Amino acid sequence: MTFTALITENTDNGYQSRVGERELGDLPEGEVLVKVAWSSLNYKDALSASGNKGVTRQYPHTPGIDAVGVVEEAEQGPFSPGDAVICTGYDLGMNTAGGYGDYIRVPADWLVPLPDGMDPRSAMVLGTAGLTAALCVEALLDTGLQEDQGDVLVTGATGGVGCVAVSILSRLGFRVVAVTGKSDAHDWLKTLGAADIISREEALADANKPMLKPRWAGVVDCVGGDMLVNALKSLQYGASAACCGLVGSPQLNNATVLPFILRGVNLLGVDSVELPREVKQQIWQLLASDWTPDLAALEAAEITREQLPEWFERILAGGVRGRVVVKVGG
Repeated sequence: MTFTALITENTDNGYQSRVGERELGDLPEGEVLVKVAWSSLNYKDALSASGNKGVTRQYPHTPGIDAVGVVEEAEQGPFSPGDAVICTGYDLGMNTAGGYGDYIRVPADWLVPLPDGMDPRSAMVLGTAGLTAALCVEALLDTGLQEDQGDVLVTGATGGVGCVAVSILSRLGFRVVAVTGKSDAHDWLKTLGAADIISREEALADANKPMLKPRWAGVVDCVGGDMLVNALKSLQYGASAACCGLVGSPQLNNATVLPFILRGVNLLGVDSVELPREVKQQIWQLLASDWTPDLAALEAAEITREQLPEWFERILAGGVRGRVVVKVGG
């Protein structure tokens, strides 16, 4: 049986993506076959489509690290044909054929039920970015963050994780300060709930100093590098920074132990890829109920698979703000 998918190939003109036909037999082994309805656009998808071997090793390949759809076949496990399910993380879209195809075949442990109160399209407006943002917020709450403690900083606020974090934190009653280098995004970030906005330059000021004036009650960092280091230096006593990104740099070159031993701050690593299914399911239920962000404001565009190559270029160039949902099934 053939099906339609976005296919990335290594050609004489470099890595190129096109919509074409694949065989079900090309899909990897797995207990569950899912007919995909929607996916989303992520920076990692663009890296995979660009031939980044740190993301995808073998081509031809179908990217798409997010997928939502309906179970068609289930050999074993908790799912049955007709069940609506979400797949994010693990190896989907990296070295396993991903959500830009009509079908995915994956282990049952990679899937969570689509939560009550959430439609499939909304799930992909959120996708991995929304899941990661919610995990960051949960990590801060688990370490004691409360609304009356002061401002919460979100770096990389126009990116997928950052914008969702701004919306969730604002919905929960926190005063959010967003960091962005895009002056035209200020009004949009305020629509999401940001109370104040600072530039990258302000967030990176005095990077040579080992400590800075305590300012933040908590931080969601989507950037890494010097941005994260300065945020750590500016945390209030006992406060925490949830770290989930490295677009700035994976290195913490200007960091010292001083914020940790003089202010007792915490650096919390957040992973949404290998997270146990039970935890993912709990977070998705929060996103479908008490933590539902402003989906209409978060959405940048709805696109087709044919449009993905141009959007890969946009997101790699930093030209996408918010979330882009990809229509897959009919």
